[in-house]
Amino acid sequence: MKLSVIGTGYVGTVTAACFAELGHEVICVDTDEKKVDMINSRQAPIIEDGLDEILKRNVGVSLHATNNYEEAVRNTDFSFICVGTPSDIDGNIDLQPLKNACRCLGTNLRNKKKYHCVVVKSTVVPKTTEDVVIPIIEKESGKSAGSEFGVSMNPEFLREGKAVYDFMNPDKIVIGGIDKRSQLCVKELYDKIDTNVSITDLKTAEMIKYVNNSFLATKVSFANEIGNICKLMGINTYEVMEQVGKDFRISPHFLRSGAGFGGSCFPKDVRALIGKSIELGYDPKILQSVIELNEKQPLKVIDILKKKMNKLEGTQITVLGLAFKSGTDDIRESSSIPIINYLLEKGAYVVAYDPLAMNNMRNVFSNIRYTSTIEEALENSDACLLMTDWDEFREIDNELNLMKRKLVIDARYVLNPNDIKADIKYEGLCW
Repeated sequence: MKLSVIGTGYVGTVTAACFAELGHEVICVDTDEKKVDMINSRQAPIIEDGLDEILKRNVGVSLHATNNYEEAVRNTDFSFICVGTPSDIDGNIDLQPLKNACRCLGTNLRNKKKYHCVVVKSTVVPKTTEDVVIPIIEKESGKSAGSEFGVSMNPEFLREGKAVYDFMNPDKIVIGGIDKRSQLCVKELYDKIDTNVSITDLKTAEMIKYVNNSFLATKVSFANEIGNICKLMGINTYEVMEQVGKDFRISPHFLRSGAGFGGSCFPKDVRALIGKSIELGYDPKILQSVIELNEKQPLKVIDILKKKMNKLEGTQITVLGLAFKSGTDDIRESSSIPIINYLLEKGAYVVAYDPLAMNNMRNVFSNIRYTSTIEEALENSDACLLMTDWDEFREIDNELNLMKRKLVIDARYVLNPNDIKADIKYEGLCW
């Protein structure tokens, strides 16, 4: 089948590449000419495991990119909207990118006679497709949704760093549609993927995405709260959660205590669901607590650091890990950001290392020192903060001897406390 993908961020690029890998003809559309040129040069505009290989196999064969909406709509039967829906100052989603995409799609559908299905993959609160997407496209195209063009909502459940694998090996596929034709057309695109496909209406599909992410975020904040309590009693929360996670009703996933969740999805989606709930007159206390605890959690690293050191001014603090999690260069909502901010405010000299995320963090902090190796980052430091669970950090041992003071605060259970040498002052965040 022939489809276009609007937006070449994390979701759009992976969606386009994987659909091409499944044998469909795909056109990527983006107003950013740099991204368009990168894709056409077989280079991924984002860091995702396996994505470069897929682009090399498919660009020029079944996949190409353009900034021309008219070309994309004219030559395809589906258009997937994968633009970002960032949070505004109040935590509600900013729909401007989505509205712009809908206007462009509607304008270019006006003179198209063949049936075309618009598929929303961007994360939007329930009823957005019905109340925003459809009216704009109908107005710009002069056509009626359901009879003259299809509309579907197909949420994504992709982990950054593992998005290609998750697309090709999903736990579930959810397809909401304005009518049965829209639903079944999109379902056919996934015929080569063997998994459960759930068919529902538009607003239910939108809600499934938010509840999915909000529940996972709740598990993280719950695990952190338990970790904080365990810390006060001298209990290793990882031993506790290992056993709790063996209960099939709970599972071990997202029970790792630490410095909190970040990234482009969990914080934004929970805040958006809170905003929608308040708009409806409901006070979502659990969800509000999830965000409140998550925002406070990274600062517990600072609390430990202050207890271990008489002062921060003039000290050298090493931050190992800048990405919000391992396997990505994404620093959005990274727990390292508020910590670095605090250290700089107190007059500390910050040295940082991350295998992928340093270039992105330079756009936030140009006044800290970035190093090319772990050894450089640790040399003469007064303290080391482990903020991301990169595998290479698990191997540090003799490198700690380069420090002036061998103080290590582990925010992600990167090191095994039982393996720490006697001369290392090690402190876990929740254990």
